[in-house]
Order: sequence, then structure tokens, then C-alpha cells
Amino acid sequence: MEREIITSKANSLLSRVRKLNSRRAFRRAEGAFAAEGPKLLGEALRWGVEVEAVICAPGVPLLELPAQVRVAEVGDALLASIADTQSPQGIVFICKGKNLALPDPLGGSRYLLLDGVQDPGNVGTIWRTADAFGAEGLILCNGCADPWNPKTVRATMGAVFRLPAYECTLAAAAGRLERAGISLYAAALQEDTADVRSVCLDRAAVVIGSEGRGVSREALDHCQKTVRIPMRKRCESLNAAVAASVVLWEMARND
Repeated sequence: MEREIITSKANSLLSRVRKLNSRRAFRRAEGAFAAEGPKLLGEALRWGVEVEAVICAPGVPLLELPAQVRVAEVGDALLASIADTQSPQGIVFICKGKNLALPDPLGGSRYLLLDGVQDPGNVGTIWRTADAFGAEGLILCNGCADPWNPKTVRATMGAVFRLPAYECTLAAAAGRLERAGISLYAAALQEDTADVRSVCLDRAAVVIGSEGRGVSREALDHCQKTVRIPMRKRCESLNAAVAASVVLWEMARND
């Protein structure tokens, strides 16, 4: 495939990548995001994601790309100027993001709802785990980290292309889950909290709260029950990604 050679840091394609990496509003307006590395590019192509452009360092081999994909080659210094990592893997690419609107009616039976989880690494790790353990999707509410943030995308290890994530209000999510016959629980401690191992999670969505404040009052008001992860009394809580992993494992055990 023919590679366009770019030598100017001010090139419009390179400028676009920088904006996609740094501006959430720009990502939304464009319906696109940037990602790095041959593994993520391979996953995007494998799952039929529309790749708009691939920018690579000299001599970096590329998979076969659709004819409409723009391919550009840049020097190592230019690649570093558009990468979000300190040690780029020789490839940066732009791809279209999937629709983030929560479907109505809602299909499937198992979801994880994140309530104000703001760390991109945690959101990406939870996304990857939700994909591994068979969740139908991830629902992001109350100002979670952007699913198209480059740090989120990296942490998903390709799940960004395989498992849908949605953004909506808690009220909208609760309403659609209820109409779909999917019970909504929260991982939180209250007087009526049940051991997560004793709750049927066949048709359920579980809320995981933010790293700092846990599950919000608004989310608790929408939930039918709260569940707890059993642990030593001297330990107060788990990291959001770890808590989500335990809950997702319990969901998978119902199979």
C-alpha cells in the first residue's frame, strides 16, 4: 500500500490526532478517537471498526488495510509528538467511535453501571473485564471518564471495539433497565445489604461507585437492593476496578 510522507509538525492530519487525544468535546463532535499500537489496530480491523487513517514510523509493517484508509509515514520525532504515550509502538490511528446512546428498548440481561468513575484507567480496566466475563455492555453515568479518552482506550486492551459502552443519566438507565426486566443493584453497604454471592444476577445490572465517594445517593434511590463483597472487617473498600471484577465474576458464575 502506498504511504504518504509527512514531514511537517503542523500537518492537518497530525493536528487532528493531537486534538482527538486532548479534547473530549472534539472527539464527540468528530465521532472519532485516536489509538496506538499494532494490537489495537488489529482489533479494530478484526471487529469491523471504521479506520480513517493510520500514521506509522518508517519501516513499521502494517496489516492489510481497506482501500479507503489514509496511510501516512512520519519520522520518530513526529510520531512521538502525536502519541499519548512516552514510548509509542510505531503506529497511531484514527477510527470512528460507536454510538454511545443507550438503546431503547434495551436488550441483553447483564450490565455494569459506573457511577462517577473518573479514572480512565479504571474505566478501561472495568470495560476489559466486563467483556471477559460476558456482560452485555457498560453504562457510564454521572461524569465518568470518557470512553474515548486515549488512556481509557489503552486500558480496554481492545474491548473498546468489542463491547458496547453507553453514556446516559442514571434516571434514563434505571428506566430502561426496569422496562427490560433487568434488576438494578448497587455495590454498597446499607442495613439491608446482601452478600453478592447470595443474589441472583441472571438478569441484573450492578452499580459500581466512584473511587472517592462510592455509589451516589441518586443511584441508591434507583436500586432495588444493595450488595456487598465479603472481605475482612479491617478493610473498608476495594478499588473500583477490583470491585467490578468480583461482581462480574459472580455474574458469570450464574451461567
